[in-house]
Amino acid sequence: MTNQDLESNMRKSVEAVQRNFNTIRTGRANPSLLDRITVEYYGSDTPLKSLATLSTPDSQTIAIQPFDNSSLALIEKTIATSDLGFTPNNDGKVIRINVPPLTEERRKEFCKLASKYSEEGKIALRNVRREAIDKIKKSEKEGDVSEDQSRDLQEDVQKLTDKFITELEKHLADKEKEILKV
Repeated sequence: MTNQDLESNMRKSVEAVQRNFNTIRTGRANPSLLDRITVEYYGSDTPLKSLATLSTPDSQTIAIQPFDNSSLALIEKTIATSDLGFTPNNDGKVIRINVPPLTEERRKEFCKLASKYSEEGKIALRNVRREAIDKIKKSEKEGDVSEDQSRDLQEDVQKLTDKFITELEKHLADKEKEILKV
């Protein structure tokens, strides 16, 4: 595994955590809150953003304008039964979702969820690190690299891991600050 592969794999882990963070609600309306929503459309699960235009006309409202008006009821039902806790309002052309302000208790729950996503990201980073170090140790056993080179390579892998874990912690702190901001 080259250094670029290692860094690329670690970068992907951090990006996955950021995508998960985007699905966590803050006090403001944001179309990415609906990223996890898939609607059963003509027999297949289709992402909501493939079926409709999502916008935020103001800080408390998400508007959903379906490309095909026949999918309006399906989209409304899917959002209503999702775990997001939103109540969609359908006027026949557009679905509007009013995003209520978060309670203190709900904000704390979302902070815990963000911490969980962050911890999953750290585990993924550690797994990438372990695989890289195993490959380095295997190369050392096979005689491809010396003991000193092996130690240096392992240190480089650890430094890279520490860098990405620090980046993840910064993203978590930013997200928690955003969630707790009233």
